[in-house]
Amino acid sequence: MPDSQPQPARGPDGDATAASGDGALVLCGARLADGRVVDVRLSGGRIEAVGTAGSLAPGPRIELGGYLLLPAPAEPHAHYDTALTADIAGPVSLGAEDVQRRATEAALLQLSHGATAVRSHVRIGDVRGLRSLEAVLQARRALRGLVDVSAVAVPRLLTGVAGADGLAMLRDAVKMGATVIGGCPDLDPDPAGFAEAALAVATEHGCAVDLHTEGADPVRLARLAAMAGGLRPGVGLGPCGGLARLPYDQAARVAEQLAAAGVTVVCLPQGDCCVWGGGMRVSTCAPVRLLRAAGVKVAAGSGSLRDAANAVGRGDPLEAAFLLASHGELSPAQAYEAVSVRARAAMGLAEVRVEAGFPAELLAVRGAGLAGVLSLGYSRLVVHRGRVVARTSAVREYCDSQAAVALDLPRQSPRGADPS
Repeated sequence: MPDSQPQPARGPDGDATAASGDGALVLCGARLADGRVVDVRLSGGRIEAVGTAGSLAPGPRIELGGYLLLPAPAEPHAHYDTALTADIAGPVSLGAEDVQRRATEAALLQLSHGATAVRSHVRIGDVRGLRSLEAVLQARRALRGLVDVSAVAVPRLLTGVAGADGLAMLRDAVKMGATVIGGCPDLDPDPAGFAEAALAVATEHGCAVDLHTEGADPVRLARLAAMAGGLRPGVGLGPCGGLARLPYDQAARVAEQLAAAGVTVVCLPQGDCCVWGGGMRVSTCAPVRLLRAAGVKVAAGSGSLRDAANAVGRGDPLEAAFLLASHGELSPAQAYEAVSVRARAAMGLAEVRVEAGFPAELLAVRGAGLAGVLSLGYSRLVVHRGRVVARTSAVREYCDSQAAVALDLPRQSPRGADPS
């Protein structure tokens, strides 16, 4: 079978030519989710044209036969200050250099999965002060042009005497470059007061709000929804796994209140990113079908990436979508929408479609359809701002048996090719 890896553009001498976000690049022969096989021309960081296969003018091009071309996913709920620490023996270093290195590695790993934009929650206060936030912001600057990273400032307390320091540091975090107000009201002695203070700071600075809550207390969620109603640029809550453990009638009422307030729920199908009471990790996913039926906007994120809360977290948006579909919460198309279109909307990003005029934020995955891609999407090509920024090529080989030859089993490299 022919080599199924995306092929780089070739110059007149047969050498690979770099594709620039400023110049034109044609993605050739890609299949869209609706089944059409098309060429897509990118220019100036946007999709310039979409035409039938072979119809667009020649130039730098990448062959994507056998790949499904999709709007790129985004990661709405990461924790880069603690990412990749599960295997560290002893206390985790909070030094700026170590946090920046981990944040950079985590962002590049998620970029290889297809996420061209990431929202990372970063804890501030206590002994760490603003050091972790500054390190994540340094990583953001270093990664510019590869992946867009935004930071959520996460104070521990915002009420009482101790909360005064948290409020002051939260305002400093915004001045430093955090663009979202976060935190966990459940951990404050006055959860309603915490939420009220966070919303007030967000209104003061024109920031979005993204609060972490288990969502197990329907009265608390209802109060939060009432406070958040109408706030712009928006309020997100997650992971809300506790909603799934409430009686159906209670959960349905809360869902209606969240929908009326315009709150977005960011669920984490791969497991919660906190260890709740008793040292037990709670991994229930929010009741996505119930929330969507009530009209709640639901996005999906990855949460922990190999840290104390989830030592095996992959940070893969396609895995989050796979879990939503495999557990029967959503269809494959709806599940992918939760990690792409809905995730981008939750982060305040521009909509992406594979249509002319839209941002060139794209993911090509080896596979014929969404179900297959979510099941076994290993080989990937990632486009950010019209430029190919990451490739992952899986090689599948079988021994030379009569069964393999007779069935013409699929390979991801030709016989005798160097898999590297």
